[in-house]
This record gives sequence, structure tokens and C-alpha cells, in this order.
Amino acid sequence: MTLHIGDTAPDFTVDTQNGPISLHEWAGDSWVFFFSHPADFTPVCTTEMGRTAQLADQFEARNVKPLGLSTDTADEHRKWIEDVNDTQNTNLTFPIVADADLSIAKMYDMIHPDQSATAAVRSVFIIDPKKKIRLTMTYPMSVGRNFDEILRVIDALQLGDAKRIATPADWQKGKEVIIPPSIKDDEARALFPQGWTEHRPYLRTVLVD
Repeated sequence: MTLHIGDTAPDFTVDTQNGPISLHEWAGDSWVFFFSHPADFTPVCTTEMGRTAQLADQFEARNVKPLGLSTDTADEHRKWIEDVNDTQNTNLTFPIVADADLSIAKMYDMIHPDQSATAAVRSVFIIDPKKKIRLTMTYPMSVGRNFDEILRVIDALQLGDAKRIATPADWQKGKEVIIPPSIKDDEARALFPQGWTEHRPYLRTVLVD
């Protein structure tokens, strides 16, 4: 199954190390950072799970709930989390989907046969409070994710929703953003009374709070 940006994230009910959850009900009015891992007790995955736990306050400040997935059982997750907490000096509390039968991984197209027929690649889905997929990323098994980029794209998506803007290459929070060409100057004056810089008629940049 191929999922696209703008699709409704497929709902599912599944076991985790914290007990069963249903995705849409569990997400509630929050954003979701849904990310998959090849397997428990593997080195790159251990660092990524630990980093997610270390960033708990950053995710909470953005109204984002992390949700991991690995193609192992909930009991294996519980044992592995002890290693994650010990080696990464953290306290992992977010749920990790137990997907030993690969049903969720296949639903979200996380199984790439040239990589593995039984383990998920490093997929990322950012899901908004309306349960829409807003961003996808896929990393190979050998490359750990850049969590600064995960937070950056969440900031960009949330700011875009709030202010009707787009973000330029390498945008960072607090930097200038782009007024989309679909917003004509008359409407832009009402939305951005502070004014903007017009580099070209189609490229206008502005600072927003």
C-alpha cells in the first residue's frame, strides 16, 4: 500500500509495551511522529529510540506524540527498553508498536524487499490532528535519522498552518518565510501588515511571529 501526503493515516489497533492502542483514538488532538525500526536490540535503533525519549519535552511543547514501531513483540520491546534507557541515559515512555506479524509495516509500506523481507526500513510519518499524513521520509537501515530535521519540519508544518506561509530551503525557526503566490498582494497586506521583501513578484519573504 502506497500512502501519499494528504491521505488519511490508516487507523489500526495494536499492542504496545504500554498496552493496546488504536491510532486515531490515541492520537486525539495531537500531532503524531510515527517512525519505524528494523528490529529490537540493534545498534542504530537503540540510539534513535533513546534520542526520541531524550527529546520528550521538545515533542510535548509542539503537541506531538511519538509512536515507534518495530517488528518484534511487546515483551521484547520491554526488555529492549531497559537497554535503551541504560545506554542512552534516558527514560523511554512513549509506545512502541508490536508488529511481529508485519501487518502495520505492510499497511504503511515500511517493508522494502531489497532491504529486508521481514524488517522495516526507517520510515517517518508526520500525522496532523485531523489524521492527515503531512510528511513522509524514508531512511535506509544503516543511517540514523536527523532529529533536528524532524523537529524543524514539524515547526515548518505548524507555522504554515497557523500563518499560511511556506518555508524556504534550510529554514530555521525565527527566520524569514515565504508568502505563497496564491496569496495576492491585497490579501497579503491584511495578513502581513508588517510588510515584506519582494525579490520577484513570485518570491516575497516576511518575518512572522
